[in-house]
Amino acid sequence: MTANSHWPALPLSDWSDTLDTLHLWTQIVGKLRLALTPMVNHWWNVTLYVTARGLSTSAMPHGNRTVEIHFDFVEHRLRIETSDGAIEELALRPMPVADFYAEIMARLAKLGMKTHIWTMPGEIEGAIPFEQDRSHAQYDAGSVERFWRALVQADRIFKQFRVRFIGKVSPVHFFWGSFDLAVSRFSGRTAPTLGAGAPNVAAWVMDEAYSHEVCSAGFWPGNGGYGRAAFNVYIYPEPEKLSAATLRTKGAVYDEGLGQFILPYDTVREAPDPDGLLLSYLQETYEAAATLANWDRKALERQPV
Repeated sequence: MTANSHWPALPLSDWSDTLDTLHLWTQIVGKLRLALTPMVNHWWNVTLYVTARGLSTSAMPHGNRTVEIHFDFVEHRLRIETSDGAIEELALRPMPVADFYAEIMARLAKLGMKTHIWTMPGEIEGAIPFEQDRSHAQYDAGSVERFWRALVQADRIFKQFRVRFIGKVSPVHFFWGSFDLAVSRFSGRTAPTLGAGAPNVAAWVMDEAYSHEVCSAGFWPGNGGYGRAAFNVYIYPEPEKLSAATLRTKGAVYDEGLGQFILPYDTVREAPDPDGLLLSYLQETYEAAATLANWDRKALERQPV
């Protein structure tokens, strides 16, 4: 097996309808996590995590019990497990968002864990409340499994990149609002108020997310405004002259429209050394951004062990 055979093809045209449906399903589960977990800085409490079989909430408190929700993209099932041994499952198959929402809420109620969420999707233009959405109903199991396998590779490399930073740094986690995997480094200094929201997201929510200077690396499976699967790096606030930074990584560019460094997923997938190419991109874009922003790099970084 070659190095890049672990990186599956992920053309957006093959699964855009499934992506849209899965995005909304993860928002339902993510909003349950938001409702059940105590607030953590930058909303780190609401994220999902890549697992050996899909995505998971990790354990969430509910009274004196805990509950964990898993997307299993191997057997294509959603599994709800509680700390007292109870389990509820439903098959992941083509179904409207409204039916998925009704199914998961009914199973939580059956477990004695009825939970209320705001049913309007966030960060999506023209969103429909979950309980009314019968237009998003696609689920192609093969495409979802390829997406998850791409997440496994991105998660693995992001975790290698994360250990090079000894300042404040996020876990590698999946944001269901923007539907991307991300890891974020912080300078330790506060940032100017962002003062902007997103569709169905209040400005104060975004202000919390960007309350401190941050350099974030991410993976989009085809959304994010780029139109195809890609890795991205950005810094907030962005220093002057960042767009003019010279990059050595083959295929990496600064996208003026997005205000981010972009490396297409296919460039990584097709490289002789995908791991090395992605790590090089993550490192050099961070270095360009942090240096121009006058971060105290000597205090924040260490050589890989």
